[in-house]
Amino acid sequence: MQKFDQLIQEAQARIAASGSLVALDEVRVHYLGKKGVLTEQLKALGALPASERPAAGQQTNQAKHAVTAMLDARRRELEAQTLSAQLTAATVDVTLPGRGQEPGGLHPVTQILERVQALFASLGFGVEEGPEIEDEFHNFDALNFKPGHPARAEMDTFYLKDWPLLLRTHTSPVQVRALLKHGAPLRIIAPGRTFRHDYDVTHTPMFHQVEGLLVDKEVSMAHLRGVLTDFLQRFFERDDLRLRFRPSYFPFVEPGAEVDINCIFCDGAGCRVCKHSGWLEVLGCGLVHPNVLDACRVDPRRYSGWAFGVGIERLGMLRYGISDIRMNFENDLRFLRQFR
Repeated sequence: MQKFDQLIQEAQARIAASGSLVALDEVRVHYLGKKGVLTEQLKALGALPASERPAAGQQTNQAKHAVTAMLDARRRELEAQTLSAQLTAATVDVTLPGRGQEPGGLHPVTQILERVQALFASLGFGVEEGPEIEDEFHNFDALNFKPGHPARAEMDTFYLKDWPLLLRTHTSPVQVRALLKHGAPLRIIAPGRTFRHDYDVTHTPMFHQVEGLLVDKEVSMAHLRGVLTDFLQRFFERDDLRLRFRPSYFPFVEPGAEVDINCIFCDGAGCRVCKHSGWLEVLGCGLVHPNVLDACRVDPRRYSGWAFGVGIERLGMLRYGISDIRMNFENDLRFLRQFR
């Protein structure tokens, strides 16, 4: 015991005398390194008689813990002293102008959103927003999704623990809320984030949509075609842009259609981007289903309407020639600097 007490006193003196982290580390190596004093003591336990090993091992470990605690305490003191010295020496003149400043810029998704909103504002459309956490009534029931519809399955939709709450799969619930709040006639767009189980070069679990809704008397597909043609030609700045409407099914519209534009990369001649078809799919649309108007307390015998939905990242990929939708969310400055 006297031997270990003397060893601890010597270690305490050497630790206290260490004036830098480098000197302190040398003390640590001397006592606790692979060939340190206490390490050698532990190795020597095997040479002792079996009856003496437990007591000797306990004493060695106690000494090791004591030295370790003193080293840690002194290290904290030296680190605090070093930091204080650095703060004292490294004064900063906050009145000096900044260095290396770069102009910022809006994210490409934000730029597309603002452009779409501005174009529809010029056509008299207001902007409505709604919650990203929705219930099944607004996200599915009021939009004519039947109970067994595949979109309700967990493989497509993010359900929350507090069922039946979920992350909205589209911004159409905003249209339901707007009709219930304002009634008809109504002319709005609903931009916002949406969420679905999907991830590849053209899909992400979180993405942005803009959905449009117009409800009034004597509304027809001809009105829808005219508005979408004007919007897409102005968005892509192509007066000669052609549209093609293909019949398609969506629960909340009847009839429904997918809208294609002639490929803006090859002008319809056929290329890799359009898979040599000459057309690019951009959005879905149709006349609002009477069941949806009923659910929103609008008389379908007096009013009709049309709706459309378009992905903002999809528009950005076409407008800027972005090959992978995931680039929008990777925060790569090499990519983002192109849109300043």
